[in-house]
Amino acid sequence: MTNIPPPPGDLRQPAPLEARYRALFEAIDDGFCIIEFIDGPAGPLSNYVHVESNTGYQRHTGIPDIVGKTVYDVAPHDAPEWVALYGRVLETGQPLRFERAFTEVDRHIEVSASRLEPASLNQVSVLFRDITERKRAEAALRTSEALARENIQRVQLALEAGAIIGTWLWDLRENRFTVDDALANAFGLDPSLPRENLTLAQITETVHPDDRAPLDAAIRDIVARGGSYAHQYRTRRLDGHYYWLEANGRVDLAPDGTPLTFSGVLIDIEGRRAAEAERHRMTEMLRRLNDTLEQRVAEQTAELMAKEEALRQSRKMEAVGQLTGGIAHDFNNLLAGISGSLEMIQSRLHQNRTGDLDRYISGAQTAARRAAALTHRLLAFSRRQTLDPKPTNAARLVQDMLDLIQRSVGPQITVTTQADAALWPTLVDPNQLENALLNLCINARDAMPDGGRIAIDLHNRTLDGAEAGELELSPGDYIALSVADTGSGMTPEVIEKAFDPFFTTKPLGLGTGLGLSMIYGFARQSNGQVHITSRPGAGTRIQLYLPREQAAEQPATRPAPEAPEAPAPRTILITDDEPIIRMLLTDVVEDLGLTALEAGDGPQALAILRSDTPIDLLITDVGLPNGMNGRQVADAARELRPGLKVMFVTGYAETAVLGQSRLEPGMEIMTKPFDIGALSDRIQRMLDPTA
Repeated sequence: MTNIPPPPGDLRQPAPLEARYRALFEAIDDGFCIIEFIDGPAGPLSNYVHVESNTGYQRHTGIPDIVGKTVYDVAPHDAPEWVALYGRVLETGQPLRFERAFTEVDRHIEVSASRLEPASLNQVSVLFRDITERKRAEAALRTSEALARENIQRVQLALEAGAIIGTWLWDLRENRFTVDDALANAFGLDPSLPRENLTLAQITETVHPDDRAPLDAAIRDIVARGGSYAHQYRTRRLDGHYYWLEANGRVDLAPDGTPLTFSGVLIDIEGRRAAEAERHRMTEMLRRLNDTLEQRVAEQTAELMAKEEALRQSRKMEAVGQLTGGIAHDFNNLLAGISGSLEMIQSRLHQNRTGDLDRYISGAQTAARRAAALTHRLLAFSRRQTLDPKPTNAARLVQDMLDLIQRSVGPQITVTTQADAALWPTLVDPNQLENALLNLCINARDAMPDGGRIAIDLHNRTLDGAEAGELELSPGDYIALSVADTGSGMTPEVIEKAFDPFFTTKPLGLGTGLGLSMIYGFARQSNGQVHITSRPGAGTRIQLYLPREQAAEQPATRPAPEAPEAPAPRTILITDDEPIIRMLLTDVVEDLGLTALEAGDGPQALAILRSDTPIDLLITDVGLPNGMNGRQVADAARELRPGLKVMFVTGYAETAVLGQSRLEPGMEIMTKPFDIGALSDRIQRMLDPTA
C-alpha cells in the first residue's frame, strides 16, 4: 500500500507518494489505523501494536496518540477478544465487517478490517466510525415502539371490555384541549363550553390532589421528548368519588423537535386496580399465613422434640431401673456369700474351730472375684474401665487362644480361623480383647446346643465416609474381627436390645446379660464399634471393628545398669485416700521386705517427694481428693524425680485423667480389686525388670 504506481499514461509529474498517501489518509472522515501483530501474553501473535493512524481515530474513539500503543494498553479487559477478531482476518485473509461496543471508551463502533499483503507483514488495516448515537436512537425507538405496542394492546383490551371513557386532543402550539362527549359527560364538564376550548387546568382540577404533581411531571416529560405515553392516576367523577383511570396517548413532534399534538384515550381501570388490590391483599394474607405456619411448625417441632426427649428419658430411666435391678440382684447374692463367709470365720475363731476355715475363706474369695468380674463388665459397658492399650497382633492373639476357645465350646463345635496375610496391628488392650473374643465364642456355643461351626475371621478394612458414618466411626483403617456361628440366630427385636445391660435370652440363672454390653463398651472405648448381622435360623455374625495402629518409632533400648554388689534398700510411696487400701498395700510392700511410706492425698505425697527421702516406686490411686488426681501427682513426681516408676491402682478411671494415649515408659496400671499375689509380682517386676 505504500508503493502505489502512477496511473498509466499520466505524464504529469506526480507528487511524492508519501505526501499523497498522507493526504488521502487524513482526508478520510472515518477512523483509520494499521495494526501489526506481535508476540504477547498468550504466545506468538497474541498482541498487536498500532503502527499508523489518522486524525479520525481520535475523533471516533477519543483516544489520542494511538501510534505505538498495543491493544492491551488501550483495552486491557477486551484485548483478547479484539486480538481474536482481527487475528481471524490475518489468518484467513477474508475481510470482516461488524459492529461492536468499545467498552473502554463507552462507544459503539462499526468496523471494516482487511489483511495487508504480503501476509508476512502481519498487518491488518482497520476502518471504523462511531455509531454510538445511532445505537442509542435505535434503542430509544425500540423502547418507544414496545411502549406503543403495549399501549395499543391495553386500548384494544379496554375497547373489548367497554372500559374506554373517552378521547382527547391537545394542540400544544395553541394550548387548546378538545375532548369527545363521552369524556365530557364522564367528568361533568360544563356543556355550554365548546369542547375545543378547554384548558389544562379545567381537566386537571378533577385529579386527586395526591396525584396532581406526578401527573404534571409525567406530562412535562412526554411533551419534552415526544413518543408514547401511559400514566395512571385518580379522578373525581360525577358521583363525587375518585376512580382510577389510565391515560394512553402519544406526543407528535415536528421535524425540528417542536411538540405539535398530544392525543390519546382514557381507560377505566378501577376494576383492574381493585383486582390488583385484592390480589395484593391475598398475597399479604398468604405471606402472614406462611409466617404463622412457620411459627406453628416450629412450635409443633419443639413440642415433638420435648416429647421425644421425655420418651428418651423414660427409656433411659427404664434402662437404669433394669440395670440397677440386675446389679442389686447379683450383688446381693455375692455380698451374702462374702458377709456370710466372714461371719462364719469369726464364729469359728471364737469357738476355736479353725479346721474348716479354708472352706469359708475360699467361698468369700470366689464371691469377691465374681463381684470384681461383674464390676469390670459394668465399667466396660459404661466405657469407664481402665484400659491399657498396646500395639497388638490380633491374628497371633486369636491363634494363641484357639486351644482355650476349643475347650470352652466343646468338641461338638468346630472352630475355624482365617486372617489376612498382612493383617494390620491394632491399638487395643489385649487382655480385654481376649475376654471379648472368649465371650463371643461362648455366646455362639450357647446358640448351638446341638453343635455347629464357629468361624473367626480377621480382615483389613478401610472405611470411607459413608461406611464409617453408618457405623458411627471416623473414616480410616480398621481391622474387622468377626465371630460367625451356625446357631439359632436373632430376631430384629433381639438385635435391637442385644447390647442393653442385663438383657439375655438365656433361661433364668444361666446368664447375666452383660457379655455383649461389655464388648460394646470395650469397643467404643477403644475407638471402635460392634455390628451384628443375624436372621432366625440362619446363624449370627458379630463383627468387631478396631482402629489400625500406625507404626511408631521404638525408643532406643538403654543398657541395663550393672547390678550393685549388695541389694540396696527399696522404698515405695503409697498414695490412696482409702485407709483400708493403704493398709493392704503397705502390708504387701512390707511382706516383700521393702519400706513403705503412706500419703492420703496428692499434697501429702508431694511433700514426701520434695524431701530427700529416696523413693524407688510410686503407687497411687487415680481418684484422689484435695485438688490433685493420681495422674497429676505422677506428673509432678516425675518433674521432681525424672524417670520415677509409677503404678496406678484404680477401680475407675476417667479418660480425661489417664488420656487415650499410651502410658509413658515406666508407668503401669493395676485394676481394683486386685489379686494380692499378682500385685506382689507386679511390684517386684517393676523394681527389677531383669528378675
